[in-house]
Amino acid sequence: MSVRQKMSAPHESIWLFDQPPNAVAFTTTHVFKEGKAITHVTHDEDDHGWQFHYGGEMSANDAMVVAMKEIVAFDPTVQEVADLPPGWTATRAFRGAEWTREQST
Repeated sequence: MSVRQKMSAPHESIWLFDQPPNAVAFTTTHVFKEGKAITHVTHDEDDHGWQFHYGGEMSANDAMVVAMKEIVAFDPTVQEVADLPPGWTATRAFRGAEWTREQST
C-alpha cells in the first residue's frame, strides 16, 4: 500500500487510506447525526470503497454518503484499519477497543 501525503500544509498528518480524502465513503445517520461509535468497517472488494458503521440495526433510509476525510475527522481511530485489504471487515466492541479483522464472506 502506498502512503500519500495530504495536498495541503506540511504540518498535517499523512493520509493512510488507499482512497483519497475526498473519495466517497458510506456510513449511516446513526454515526453522523447521532454520534454513535464506528464499530464496523468494510473495505469493499469490488470497487475498493469503504463503509463505516455502528453495530446496531440499519435500514436503507439510514444510509449516508460522505467524504473519507469527514469519517477520519469524526473518528481518527479508524485510521488503525486503513491497511485493511479489499474484501475484509474490521470490527470492535467500542471506540478505542482493539479491532478484529476477518475476510468478508
